[in-house]
Amino acid sequence: MTSDPRAERTRAKLRRALFDECARRPLAEVGVASLVRTAGVGRATFYLHYNDLEALAVDACADVVRDAVDALHAWRGRPDPASAPDALLSFFAGLRPHTSLYRALLSPGGGGPLGLVLHRDLRARSLSERQLVGAPEAPLVASAVAATFAGVLADWLHGLVEASPEEIAHKVWRLLVALHASGSRIGT
Repeated sequence: MTSDPRAERTRAKLRRALFDECARRPLAEVGVASLVRTAGVGRATFYLHYNDLEALAVDACADVVRDAVDALHAWRGRPDPASAPDALLSFFAGLRPHTSLYRALLSPGGGGPLGLVLHRDLRARSLSERQLVGAPEAPLVASAVAATFAGVLADWLHGLVEASPEEIAHKVWRLLVALHASGSRIGT
C-alpha cells in the first residue's frame, strides 16, 4: 500500500468504521454499503484501497499482530519463565473490545486470515532473534513458537481454553519459554 498521507487517512477512516460497525454486529453481517456510509467515503474509494471486507478487517487488526509480536519479545536477557512480561499481560487484557472481530479472522487452532499474518510475522521475528544470538534449531523453534502462540490465542478467543487474560498470558509465556529452551536439546 502507498504511503500517501491522504490514502492513509482514508484507510484509517475505513478501519475506524469497521470497528464501529463490528461493535454493533458480527463481521459477517457488515456490508460495504453501511461501512462506507459510516466512514463517509464512496464505495469506489473502498475498492481502491481494499479488495473486500476481509482485507480491510485484516488490515484493521494488523495492530493486534504487531502488538502480539512485540509483547512476546518485550524482554532482554534471560526471561523469567514463571512470569509473563508486562507487555504480554497488557496485550491479552487489551483484546476484549474487539474479541468478536478477532474471532471472525482467527479460527480455532490459529488459522484464518489473521492467524496467517500472526504466524508469519511472529515466526520471522522469532527466527531473526534466535539467529542473532546463535540459538540452535532456529527455524524449527521459530515455527513452533509461532504456531503455539497463534493456536493458543485463537483457542482462548473462541473459548476453547478457559482462563482470564492474566492467566492465559502466564500460561502461554511458560509454554513459549519451554519451547525456546527445548531448542537446545533437540539438536543433540
